[in-house]
Amino acid sequence: MGLRIREGDPFPDLELVLHDGSRARISDFKGKILVVYFYPRAFTPGCTRETRKFAEIYEEFKRLGAEVIGVSLDPVDVNSRFALKNKVGFKLASDMEGSACKILGILGGLGPLRYAKRVTFIVGPDGRVARIIKGVKAEEHALRALEEVKRLLND
Repeated sequence: MGLRIREGDPFPDLELVLHDGSRARISDFKGKILVVYFYPRAFTPGCTRETRKFAEIYEEFKRLGAEVIGVSLDPVDVNSRFALKNKVGFKLASDMEGSACKILGILGGLGPLRYAKRVTFIVGPDGRVARIIKGVKAEEHALRALEEVKRLLND
């Protein structure tokens, strides 16, 4: 099954459980650019490199008026430890049931081996999907997202 959402579509108003235990809705970020990146599993080598790079350049996203949220199927406590260990200044969200991934068409694996596919949605200030990034290596993901946010601002 492929993506169930395309560029130009409204991004679903998902409710996310954040790594600090709070909750947020996508609509809470309306009026801002929101970078929502999905990663397969916390503490794996690729996801660690990917998240560290997002953390390293997070201030650049903020300077451009964009917010970042990372999402995985990991439990809140795992994402909390992952955020702390990798000095993440943005929020990580837990989609433990895989409901957000199902809605978006990015749930991979079966049973206990389920995971979020590595996909990023850049949501414009209007709440619509402005860009979708998929098929990118973990190490390049954050820089590609930053590049797409800059392009969006120049459109």
